[in-house]
Amino acid sequence: MQQKIFSGSGFYIGQMFREAADRHGDVPVVLDRPLDVAPEDGLQHTYRSMADLVDRLADKLWAAGVRPASHVAVHKSDNADIALLACAASRIGAVPVLLSPGLDAVAAGILLGRLDRPLLVTDETTLSRLMAHTDISGLTSRRILVSGSSRDAVALADILVTRPAKPVRLYPDEPALITHSSGTTDVPKLAVHCPRALWNRLVPQKVMALPVRGETAAFCMSFVHSRFYHALGTFLSGGSPLLLLVNHDPASVGPLLTRWRPGVVETHPNTFVLWEDLVDAPGEPLRDVRCFSSTFDAIHPRTVQRLLGASQRRGKYLVQLYGQSETGPVAVRVFTERGALRGNGRLVGMGIPGFTKVRITDDSGAPAPRGTVGHIEARTRGRILTYQGAQDRFDAQLNRRWWRMGDMGTRSWWGGLHLIDREIDRIDDVDSNLRIEDVLMSRLDELREVVVVPGAGGVAVPVVCTRTGAPLGPARWRRATADLPNLGAPQQWAFDDLPRTSTWKIKRVALAQLIAAGDSAVARG
Repeated sequence: MQQKIFSGSGFYIGQMFREAADRHGDVPVVLDRPLDVAPEDGLQHTYRSMADLVDRLADKLWAAGVRPASHVAVHKSDNADIALLACAASRIGAVPVLLSPGLDAVAAGILLGRLDRPLLVTDETTLSRLMAHTDISGLTSRRILVSGSSRDAVALADILVTRPAKPVRLYPDEPALITHSSGTTDVPKLAVHCPRALWNRLVPQKVMALPVRGETAAFCMSFVHSRFYHALGTFLSGGSPLLLLVNHDPASVGPLLTRWRPGVVETHPNTFVLWEDLVDAPGEPLRDVRCFSSTFDAIHPRTVQRLLGASQRRGKYLVQLYGQSETGPVAVRVFTERGALRGNGRLVGMGIPGFTKVRITDDSGAPAPRGTVGHIEARTRGRILTYQGAQDRFDAQLNRRWWRMGDMGTRSWWGGLHLIDREIDRIDDVDSNLRIEDVLMSRLDELREVVVVPGAGGVAVPVVCTRTGAPLGPARWRRATADLPNLGAPQQWAFDDLPRTSTWKIKRVALAQLIAAGDSAVARG
């Protein structure tokens, strides 16, 4: 394909490290795990060293035969170099395809089969797992290992670069990045993003970040999710020192936050629940945080209260973005400490003026009256182009110019969007599984997670995880649920046994299937 250079509006992730390095070259980037692509470089980096590494990786990919518009699948163990490899592929006009390290080999093989024989960047362990379940050589054009060795792949270090690769910028409406949906119900779908849509997601997020522009930002989130690249682009442009964390464990995170004192912290909602342990941790690791950022899912009010209570900053707040991979954020809500005390966790915010609109429709797709429970639909400039290899599934989600989110909700008279449940998770005798979960989390401090799923006969079964793994007291459970009707007996699980996505969302359908199959949750917990 002929190389295409275009200067129109678009967010090109392959350019962002170099552009940031040109303005803020010596700003630090701190890791908690050495990069698999450059372990000798350690944990202390700068914008400039990161940009140089992206350039070197781009040279390697070009030498390996990658060309503009070709697919480069990145499927390797979790580390920040997933993002650097994605940026390197984008820098030479290729389309990075980011597959979660948490995908099982069968699902990963299905997704690879939807691509155009991509070059696969992986590691020895991941490749071995893939090869045990699928014909990986038939699905990919070439395999590159960032670590380890295999006779079916070439080592990244062994690729000879004869000349630097020139940056390539594709047209803003061409495919430029492929991520996948959460896969909470079945095999994930491959979401195809273009630079223009990515730009329309980036602009409002940069505006929202103005109060904390330049502050140290700590991110502990999925490197394969499109949200990470918007967070990175937002704070790179402002010259913020960065902490890019892989390990979610508070024992690992706490000392790093204490040392670097970030003003911005973003992670997944379920990780924030885990980080409630940092509220009273030595060194007060959350003391200087002004902005907590939560995306991917609604966050429990109890967690919001605890996080904001741990900060000593004036004007502290938590911003919650509601959306999905296919749309980017479509609604935003800001919690203050006072507002969190009376917060309704089901209120996920309002549409973003100038960028998104949200409405509720009935089963026929017609707009529903305010206050009526219906299907949440969004109209946004940030919508993806299609699902790779599944155009019919993409078309099924469209209602003319509106995108059906797959969630049930209501809108208040002033426009606030209230999330009730996922469409597929509805239980006939329960008004809102999510509301019950919020109530239980607020009443039982020892809970790390509670998930209400349908059991035998449609009974709502609460699956609970305690923070320490200790059994949940029956008397406390009875008191907490006395005014919550239609709940079955609780099943206690260990949190690590719950089926989860790469952003730590609970796979409710899979969990319900495990319960129906008679999986002994109490014994496992």
